[in-house]
Amino acid sequence: MLVRVHQKIVDTNSKGEEKERVQVFQGMVLARKHGRENSATITVRKVSGNIGVEKIFPLNMPSIEKIELVRTYRIKQAKPYYLRTTKKRLAEIKE
Repeated sequence: MLVRVHQKIVDTNSKGEEKERVQVFQGMVLARKHGRENSATITVRKVSGNIGVEKIFPLNMPSIEKIELVRTYRIKQAKPYYLRTTKKRLAEIKE
């Protein structure tokens, strides 16, 4: 699935003032690990400028504001790690 993860980030400038903003990371979910435990995580991958970027987000992290589902795709494996190397297009599930 293609998701958008909204994460709060605190920036500090040179004067020491703090600003809070929301940063969006959009990409494919490669894995969901540890089920419904407190340490449950998702691995999200996107390609930015022909370079693959992966982030691991703990689901119970207080800085995650929301996780928004954009699209779902038809795949044959629970953890599609093969998407790291393949250039195939995935079939989208119509709603």
